[in-house]
Amino acid sequence: MKHKSLLPPRRRAREVKVGPFVIGGDNPVIVQSMTATDTADADSTVAQINALAEAGCEVVRITVDTRKAAAALPEIRRRAAAPLVADIHYNFKLALEAAPYVDKIRINPGNIGSEENIRAVIEKANEFDLPIRVGVNNGSLERDIAIKHGAHVTDNVLMPPEAGYPAEALVDSALRNIEILEAHNFTRTIISVKSSNVPLMVKAYRMLAAACDYPLHLGVTEAGTKDNSNIKSSLGIGALLLDGIGDTLRVSIAARATGEKIEEVRTGFKILQALGLRRFGVEIVACPTCGREDQGFDTTKIALELEEVNSRLSKPVKVSVMGCYVNGPGEAAEADLGVVASGKAAKIYRRGQLIDSLVPFDQVLPRMTELIQTFHEAEAVPASAD
Repeated sequence: MKHKSLLPPRRRAREVKVGPFVIGGDNPVIVQSMTATDTADADSTVAQINALAEAGCEVVRITVDTRKAAAALPEIRRRAAAPLVADIHYNFKLALEAAPYVDKIRINPGNIGSEENIRAVIEKANEFDLPIRVGVNNGSLERDIAIKHGAHVTDNVLMPPEAGYPAEALVDSALRNIEILEAHNFTRTIISVKSSNVPLMVKAYRMLAAACDYPLHLGVTEAGTKDNSNIKSSLGIGALLLDGIGDTLRVSIAARATGEKIEEVRTGFKILQALGLRRFGVEIVACPTCGREDQGFDTTKIALELEEVNSRLSKPVKVSVMGCYVNGPGEAAEADLGVVASGKAAKIYRRGQLIDSLVPFDQVLPRMTELIQTFHEAEAVPASAD
């Protein structure tokens, strides 16, 4: 069932093309991730890229931190199933080597070096019609901006202010680099101002959104392990999306294994789906269970197994699993398919219409799986932006 959006109008950013995707404007918010492999190892890097792509990841960033990593890019490009972003720190020359084999270049203004270095990257980006993401990070600001906003130098080490950098520091860095790019007539620009501090990150993005019209890449950096990251990312990214701010996102989880990296993608999807910004795959609505749950009907087990069994379905199907009749029919009316425990048997609904009222509890899982897959094939529309 489709509802009128309750979100404010989306901030209108200029459009920037990344591979086959257009970021900004009225285009869907794109989900990204990043590999955790040694890029010089083409086989393991391609395997992780393609696993992320199979999970739905739309753009994948890879670090290009050595000449060996850059040398592996032709092979990675040939075998990769997703658009690639070269992540560049310190050595701008690696961006020049990466450009022929990627779809976007990310630079960190805190360590890319002089304006001449940025100019060289711009020239190479223009040669291959690539966009550049200016990726500002709270942990690696330019030295003069850091000092302006309270940092001090002790034994030649830059120490942040005791209270941390303000949001203005991140925005100053972003706007300075926008000016540099624009001075060279470069406008295929995407901006991020990331921090591990959620309120700081949200404030910085809100300030930046008001100060420019470039598309914004959302993320909470160094968000921690899975549980912490999911909470911090959902709050930070979600708060901005609720404001109509954001054109692409990456959930950051401290993880190296491919299965854990895929969680970044799944969480990104779930944030967008929870806000009604995009729909894809099977979305399970399930009651939290209480003493009213009919004995023999295990809401939690059914919901989890339906998610797992149908995890590879791509078109959006909303399914409700309810353990009693108090809210069950109402939730079923809001879903494409719904199952409600009722006495000694379950009732099944399709778009609010009762289609089966005597399903034994032990038959709910196979029956619902059959209905979900049939609905997916026959009635579900492709994944969308609304």
